Amino acid sequence: MGLGNPGRCYERTRHNVGALVADELARRHGGSWRKRKRTEDAPVNLGSKEVALLKPTTFMNNSGSALAGYGAGDLIVVHDDLDLPPGDVRVKVGGGAGGHNGLRSIIGRLGSDFVRVRVGIGRPPVGVGVTDYVLSRMDAAVRDAVPRAADAVEAVVEDSPEAAMNRFNVRT
Repeated sequence: MGLGNPGRCYERTRHNVGALVADELARRHGGSWRKRKRTEDAPVNLGSKEVALLKPTTFMNNSGSALAGYGAGDLIVVHDDLDLPPGDVRVKVGGGAGGHNGLRSIIGRLGSDFVRVRVGIGRPPVGVGVTDYVLSRMDAAVRDAVPRAADAVEAVVEDSPEAAMNRFNVRT
């Protein structure tokens, strides 16, 4: 599931980097988006595995409601992360919400035992609030991380979360 907010005005914001990663995966693997009740989904094959790429059509704070019928054990969530430098990509299993309202909603619905692909957006500059920062246009470093984050999702699916962590959680 690539987290983001619905609507054209949010498409290229830092908070929507997860949805852009889902779009990249759909492009790579020939997926076509279909509208569902609270999501868009695109069934694709990643290696030998059939997966459903998801983008919630709810606002970020209600991302968990888009997961009716899904379990945490089968979920990879791609999201923006203020605590990572812009453009860094990391893989993590479990953990808290870290102030991220989309993660808080998912954890409230399914618990925290799911894989996350975190895309760094950095901290806002002094004097800029978090909400204004995450809803502003992403910079080049974040945009350029989209293919690498898609690679990380593929590594989780095709290999394992641990293998993906060994590959992506290295300092450059």
